[in-house]
Amino acid sequence: MTQFYTAESVTVGHPDKLCDLIADSVLDACLQTDRNARVACEVMATDGQIFVAGEISCDPMPQIEPIVRQALQDVGYDPDTYQIICCVHEQSEDIAAGVDFPLEVRCGILKDGSGALGAGDQGVMVGYACDETAEMLPLPVVIAHRITHGLTEARVAGKIKGLMPDGKAQVTVEYNENGKPVRLDTVIVSAQHTADTPYYRFCQDILEQVIQPALYPLRLDEDTRVLINPTGRFVLGGPRADTGLTGRKLVADTYGTFAPHGGGAFSGKDPSKVDRSGAYAARWVAKTIVAAGLAKRCQVTLAYAIGKAEPVMVQVDTFGTGTICADDCIAQAVQLAFDLTPQGIINSLGLRYVCYRRTCTQGHFHPSFPWERTPRARKLLDEVI
Repeated sequence: MTQFYTAESVTVGHPDKLCDLIADSVLDACLQTDRNARVACEVMATDGQIFVAGEISCDPMPQIEPIVRQALQDVGYDPDTYQIICCVHEQSEDIAAGVDFPLEVRCGILKDGSGALGAGDQGVMVGYACDETAEMLPLPVVIAHRITHGLTEARVAGKIKGLMPDGKAQVTVEYNENGKPVRLDTVIVSAQHTADTPYYRFCQDILEQVIQPALYPLRLDEDTRVLINPTGRFVLGGPRADTGLTGRKLVADTYGTFAPHGGGAFSGKDPSKVDRSGAYAARWVAKTIVAAGLAKRCQVTLAYAIGKAEPVMVQVDTFGTGTICADDCIAQAVQLAFDLTPQGIINSLGLRYVCYRRTCTQGHFHPSFPWERTPRARKLLDEVI
């Protein structure tokens, strides 16, 4: 039986992604001045106004308004047309106490001064990997991100006349009974343009310069539906057209319809927040399992309690593709090969030194990020064997 899977991606000019970019630009600025900064930054963007709120404990505190204006300019919007409103206060002392002195320290399991951190919140995080692309991501996800990357490249380079910052892509791929992607079913692209842009020429340029180069190893066939600006006009875009919010493109940030999202958003949060660091760790572990040849497809689920260092759940699901041992055996090996405490994740992946604003385009799993590297594949195999 064939199945269909769909993935979506948006450009950084999309109002939600703009908010993610601003939030992570604030986070980067905080970590540059204080590597132990605690940041939970939320952004809302609407016509002519940007609201920045949240809890930030940082010494010294960076000036937020210039950061916002620089982000707007980088995306392609005029920062002089926006009013910036900031409502920021420090992190709750109760939360800070649970992070700085985790349950294991308070119960005497770990010594005070061990450097352990408690999770900044409770929550469930999901990581996924598969062997169908070099990125170990589902093909529809990879193609959708290629398209939005192509839109941004074409706009910045001036290759497509009239192309503006806001845009999105959606890709549906047909999979055969063996779970392999075999054909493109639907490709949808919506791209903002200037009012004087000729519609048909614009659509042809998008097809030839953005869509077709992004589709490999598949290609369009006579039954593939290609819809470019299906409303016929996309002049009003960005925050002028739609209100943007931080963390509203969670599935576009991760795995499309292939895996559940644990719950919490990523952007604007420092790595003591396991919503982010735990999700990166889950992806790191899942990708390592596939890279080690232990499975062709894998989902790793982690769960944490606020103020506790060790995860309360580590679960592995290989969807019947495991090659050496059962899923519970792999889960046990994972806990021997990886330190999945917040401090362990931060140290292993260098999360206080990441440029987080780079995660705001084409998903959070670029090959250059540390959670995308799999040097522990051999160690994991040794623990299984």
